[in-house]
Amino acid sequence: MPGFRESRNRTWWGKPAQVGRVGLGLGVMGLLGVGLWGGLAGAAEKDAPYQFFVFDNGLRGIAGPPKVLKELGYAGVAWGGWNVAPVVKQYQSQGLKVFSTYVSCHLDKTPAYDPAAKEAIRQLRGTDVVLWLCVLGGKPGQEDEKAVGIVREIADLAEGAGLRVALYPHTGFYVATTADALRLVRQINRKNVGVSINLCHELMTDQAEKLPTTIREAMPYLFLVSINGADAKQPGFGWEHLIQPLGRGNFDVYGLLKQLHAAGYRGPIGLQCYGLKGDALENLRQSIGAWREYMARLSGE
Repeated sequence: MPGFRESRNRTWWGKPAQVGRVGLGLGVMGLLGVGLWGGLAGAAEKDAPYQFFVFDNGLRGIAGPPKVLKELGYAGVAWGGWNVAPVVKQYQSQGLKVFSTYVSCHLDKTPAYDPAAKEAIRQLRGTDVVLWLCVLGGKPGQEDEKAVGIVREIADLAEGAGLRVALYPHTGFYVATTADALRLVRQINRKNVGVSINLCHELMTDQAEKLPTTIREAMPYLFLVSINGADAKQPGFGWEHLIQPLGRGNFDVYGLLKQLHAAGYRGPIGLQCYGLKGDALENLRQSIGAWREYMARLSGE
């Protein structure tokens, strides 16, 4: 695209992406951090239609993460576990939001989810925290009736607190892809239950070529999206290829954002950081720099 640099190896769902004129590279922006980039970043963030948050797995080793995220320009965090109400208050003190908490239910366990969930959900009333729900266990695709019943129970608890539930597709789980999540959500038929698109898990489960269709079909139910830098999947690729700081790798994440934007998605977008090597703070700086470039491009097209 005019004025920006795209890697000549960058791919969009396995196909070569259009190469634009050379502009300010992501590596340079990563070094500049939040200083010299401030003017353009502020303009981009003002016009940006999305709130960008980071997974808590990207905060390990960082002292005072709410303050750090505030200074870098992230909108908040995705946490994990049912007992997240104290964390919500901690981030609110910095003007940030806990967008979601990663929780689970199991088709092959009794009880199917933590009994503490009921009280934990009650404590989250008024916070708008999304319950990002993994569904584990069972025979893939063969126990939908059981899964629907369990998720409905959790959804009813969430509804009483004014909260939503987004199914979290995760490689190797009962809900492994967004397509799996959509199959269940249509059966669950609750207004407060939706789906998410997790880029790294769609890549790992070889769904990349289907992403345009996935986005289109998910839109009526799409609550959350997670992204990260990545390489287009090749045989034998692991998470070190499929989860990188934003702006790295040859998969065209900006192309994905354009597709989401064109489809009408305006919800929050999270940064997956699982297993990232190197300094956590530098990874966050690299990723927010890439995000700001993407938002500047999006607002200029």
